[in-house]
Amino acid sequence: METVTAQSVAIPRLGFGTFRMPGADAQPVVESALALGYRHIDTAAMYENEAAVGAAIAASGVARDELFVTTKVWHDQLAPDALHRAFDISLRKLGLDHVDLYMIHWPARDMDMAATLEALMSLRERGLTRAMGVCNFNLPMLRRALEEIDAPIASVQLEYHSFLSQAPMLAYLREKGIPLTAYAPLAQGRAANDPTLAALGAKHGCSAAQMAIAWLLDQPGIAVIPKAARPESQRANLDALAIRLDNEDRTAIAALPKDQRFVRPPFAPDWDAAA
Repeated sequence: METVTAQSVAIPRLGFGTFRMPGADAQPVVESALALGYRHIDTAAMYENEAAVGAAIAASGVARDELFVTTKVWHDQLAPDALHRAFDISLRKLGLDHVDLYMIHWPARDMDMAATLEALMSLRERGLTRAMGVCNFNLPMLRRALEEIDAPIASVQLEYHSFLSQAPMLAYLREKGIPLTAYAPLAQGRAANDPTLAALGAKHGCSAAQMAIAWLLDQPGIAVIPKAARPESQRANLDALAIRLDNEDRTAIAALPKDQRFVRPPFAPDWDAAA
């Protein structure tokens, strides 16, 4: 498995997402993913499946140092004391002595960004997380975190797929040497039914969904965390690692609409804020 590296931590480029897999139902799904070869597992306190993910890891027999485990703190727990309590709960549910990446799941409008990031840094300094990151920050927030607070961010997780451009963010992250982790890489299932992706997939002998994942993996500095409940879909996503795009493919996908954002909770930041 190829990796992207930041802050001396290597992140497997194709991970396994667990959003909307609540409770014990997640355990057999994650066990299947681990058995197929996934080694990067992405969860969050909000997903309400950390205990199931931990049970799957324990049952898998995979050595801990072969795994990359990400979890996240919800936006109502960003005060330092609350963040530390939330982390302790997550770690206990996972049954681990550390995670590989701990992330702010969403920014909060009233958060003290410096204090929150310093709380994350303290977890990193104590060895409780190997790396720290942020999700769903817009570019002004990220600039502040990196340039004013000097936070050692190892990854930024954002919605990114064939129908949404992240060009300004990607240019900035590449300048800083920070990988982008793409969530919702299949545009919440829409990629699987896109005729352009389907036509390109037919050329390569693969599905439209596999083309969508391959397009992301074709770009430097990108990790991808699709979710899939069925083993055959998990395997298909892994097989996307072997697809090689040509310039015709890139041109066709570049021509797709790039303004389709599907994750828009009421607490999301202003995505159009000037950098």
